[in-house]
Amino acid sequence: MSTLVGTEPQPAMTPERRPTGRAVLMCRPEHFTVVYRINPWMNPAAPTDTELALAQWQTLYDTYVELGYDVQLIDPVDGLPDMVYAANGGFVLDGIAYGAKFTHPERQPEGPAYMRWFGDAGFDVHVPDEVNEGEGDFLLVGDTILAGTGFRSDSGSHEELARVFGRDVVTLTLVNPSFYHLDTALAVLDPTPGQEHIAYLPSAFDEASVAVLRDRYPDAIIVNETDAAILGLNSFSDGYNVVIASRAADFERQLREHGYNPIGVDLSELLLGGGGVKCCTLELRR
Repeated sequence: MSTLVGTEPQPAMTPERRPTGRAVLMCRPEHFTVVYRINPWMNPAAPTDTELALAQWQTLYDTYVELGYDVQLIDPVDGLPDMVYAANGGFVLDGIAYGAKFTHPERQPEGPAYMRWFGDAGFDVHVPDEVNEGEGDFLLVGDTILAGTGFRSDSGSHEELARVFGRDVVTLTLVNPSFYHLDTALAVLDPTPGQEHIAYLPSAFDEASVAVLRDRYPDAIIVNETDAAILGLNSFSDGYNVVIASRAADFERQLREHGYNPIGVDLSELLLGGGGVKCCTLELRR
C-alpha cells in the first residue's frame, strides 16, 4: 500500500484526480463485541478483541486526520456494540440530517443517539418514518443518491429521502446477504457532478440494478469476488485518496490504474461485526 502522499506516475489517459476536503463522524469501538447475529459475518461463538478493534479503529482515525479531514466523534453508548459503524446512523446532506430507523431491535437505540448528536451539532434533523440504515444504504454520486434495499432499508425510505432532500434517488436492489448494505457492494470514488466514478460488485445486485449501474457508470471499476469478500468495496474516497481494506490487492491495483492513491488499513477485528472502512465513516455535508 502507498503512503498518504502518492507519487507514482499516472497512465497517459488517466483523468487527474484531486482530493477535496471531507468532514466525517466516527465512534470509538469502546464497547465493540459480537453478542448477537444479524448478518452473515457475525458469530457470537467466536471471540472478539475489543482492544484490537480500538487499535485498528485508531489507525483509521489517524489516517483521516493526516489526510486533513475534519473528524468529529460521537460518544459510544454501553450496550450498543455496533455503534462504531457510524455510517448507519443517518444520511447528511445540505445541512440536513435524515435519521436512521434500524431494522433489528438490537440496533434501534442507535437511531435516537445519532439524531441527538446531529441536533446538537446544528444540523436540521428529520426523524424518519420509514425503516432505513443511513449512509449504509444511501450514497451520493454527483447530484443523485443511490439507495439500496433488499435486506435493511425499506424501499419506502427512498421516497422519503427524495422528499427530504429534493434529489433524484435511484433504487438498487441487493440480493446477496453477505452484502446487506449498499456500501458493502458499491464504493463512490468521485462524487463530483460531471465526473462521477464508482466501483461495485455486480453479483451483489439483481439484474435490473446491474443494468442501471452499467448504463449510468460505464467506466466503473468492477471489483472481484475475493476483494469484495473482505469488504474491499467498503471504502472511503476524497476523490484522490481512497482508504480501503489492506488485503484488497486487486482493487488497489485497479485504483492505481485509474489515478487514485489507495491507502490500506486493517480493520479485520471490526470485520467480525460485518463492517469495514466506510461502515465506520459517516460523511457530514453541510
